[in-house]
Amino acid sequence: MFHYDYVTENTCSQVISLDLDGDIVHNVKFTGGCNGNLKAIPILIEGWTVEEIAQKLEGVLCGRRPTSCADQLSKAVRKAYEESKKA
Repeated sequence: MFHYDYVTENTCSQVISLDLDGDIVHNVKFTGGCNGNLKAIPILIEGWTVEEIAQKLEGVLCGRRPTSCADQLSKAVRKAYEESKKA
């Protein structure tokens, strides 16, 4: 299991923590942000692949911001997967 912490940009959440087992995502946790929504997202995506998460959440925006917590999660899982292959 590979653990990764991703520092977000332009969102209310500050950090997304997650574990990877190959390309399967587990234990996603957001630090900061909208408490209810950011508790629901990890429940919904538990056990999804990096690609499934990226395909469904990439490009989701929050208001006028150029990103969202969901979009940042898509970036986080891709970055984590790249880093896990180096480890």
